[in-house]
Amino acid sequence: MLLELDFSSQTPIYQQIRNQIVMGIAEGKLVAGEKLPTVRALSEECGINMMTVNKAYQLLRQEGYLQIDRRSGARIAIPASLTTFSSCDKDASVVAAMDQLRP
Repeated sequence: MLLELDFSSQTPIYQQIRNQIVMGIAEGKLVAGEKLPTVRALSEECGINMMTVNKAYQLLRQEGYLQIDRRSGARIAIPASLTTFSSCDKDASVVAAMDQLRP
């Protein structure tokens, strides 16, 4: 998984990870059921602490964007709120994530 993290940003790293995964879902780059890297693999790939990735994954799980199972890992889950909106409507968290990613 390719994430672009800005270590000099005011936005915490876990929030940047969360925002980019939400953006991937909103843009159709990540689809329901798609498996994400393990916490350990993503932390090594990005050069960050495992607890940072774990915090991002737990936040995404609480928001309904991820399903986490000890045996099968983390998978994308599209929240019901996103499947009921028309193409003109967007989840507030998706809009917030898009605003934070814009230069």
